[in-house]
Amino acid sequence: MFKARPAPRFRPFVLAAVALMATTAALVLPAHPDRAEAAIGPITWQDEFNAPAGAAVDQSKWRFDIGGGGWGNNERQYYTNSTSNAVHDGQGNLVITARRDNPANYQCHYGRCEYTSARLLTAATFTQTYGRFEARIKIPRGQGIWPAFWMLGTGSGGWPNVGEIDIMENIGREPNTVYGTVHGPGYSGGGGITGSRTLGGPLADGFHTYRVDWEPNVITWYLDGVQYHRVDPARLGGNRWVFDHPFFMILNVAVGGNWPGYPDGSTQFPQQMLVDYIRVSGYTSGGGGDPAPGTSRIRGAQSGRCIDIPNANPVEGAKLQIWDCNTTAAQAWTFASDGTVRAMGKCMDPAWAGTANGTEVNLVSCNGNPAQRFTLNAAGDLVNVSANRCVDVRDANPANGGKLHLWDCIGAANQKWSRF
Repeated sequence: MFKARPAPRFRPFVLAAVALMATTAALVLPAHPDRAEAAIGPITWQDEFNAPAGAAVDQSKWRFDIGGGGWGNNERQYYTNSTSNAVHDGQGNLVITARRDNPANYQCHYGRCEYTSARLLTAATFTQTYGRFEARIKIPRGQGIWPAFWMLGTGSGGWPNVGEIDIMENIGREPNTVYGTVHGPGYSGGGGITGSRTLGGPLADGFHTYRVDWEPNVITWYLDGVQYHRVDPARLGGNRWVFDHPFFMILNVAVGGNWPGYPDGSTQFPQQMLVDYIRVSGYTSGGGGDPAPGTSRIRGAQSGRCIDIPNANPVEGAKLQIWDCNTTAAQAWTFASDGTVRAMGKCMDPAWAGTANGTEVNLVSCNGNPAQRFTLNAAGDLVNVSANRCVDVRDANPANGGKLHLWDCIGAANQKWSRF
């Protein structure tokens, strides 16, 4: 888990970076109508924040970063996991509150902390490659206040090599302006590829929707459904595009930092960011009704649903499931000439090369083991060749999320499959 927010946001230097690199959008871009809509599929993750007033965040969806080390930006707050700083309001919102207080005598990089706030992330609970990431947020206001909804890439390469996508950032001294940015190797810090949109009044006056549509080789930003920024590899000045692997989401309100500056006598506390919802949708590789060329969906006869990689996230050992049929890469299967069944660069696999009834059917790296060979016969049985058993929906569960395992072939409807 990435504990420290990298140091990307030295905005006093952004204009110089723009002039030198000629790759960054003007800091205030005229809004224009949407280009053709991205190939967006069904919702894969969401939080509507409908818990009762005073309820803590859902820890099955969110975890906390905690501490006051400055987070690479000389921020002044200490991030806590207290409901004083992150809580449901009972009105359908998550509320992240930045306070001028320190009831627990927290220590920060500059001494005794002056402020507390919260930073939530999904690194341990949800990641996804490509799709639509959207939130409806009412941001806080004031000099030195820095709200953000953003994403970091997974992996061991470290920042900026893993990539960063800033869906929404605002700094209090520019109350009418939202920024969207990417950071990667050779275009990080003040050299991030940045766009913005400026409204006629403060963003903090009401709720707005902040969104990115992320596709292979292009990321597009929207404010209230209006496109204002777009980045593709041609914008990177020959540097490497690193937005092709799973990312996780982060929500936070920082107090102070190199870019926003620091609170002054005009800054009022507490400051609150209200989040009405966050919704994530998958990306459909074809953008239409057909799977990608050379691939097939595998539909179950009992449920009418398709074999699916959960959250379109091909992590090692992902437990395959059935889900509403769609054209995402998570359901684009290739029946390879070596007998393997492949999607998103990995193979269908009986766990630990098992052959017994009840062996889970997972997604793992293709390794040449004969246990990874399957055949779909004329009777509609998807048979693991080594085990001579059928891919079966556990407990004949026809609902979204039903898991797969091997079982004796008995001709039941939850063992019947077809390609289309």
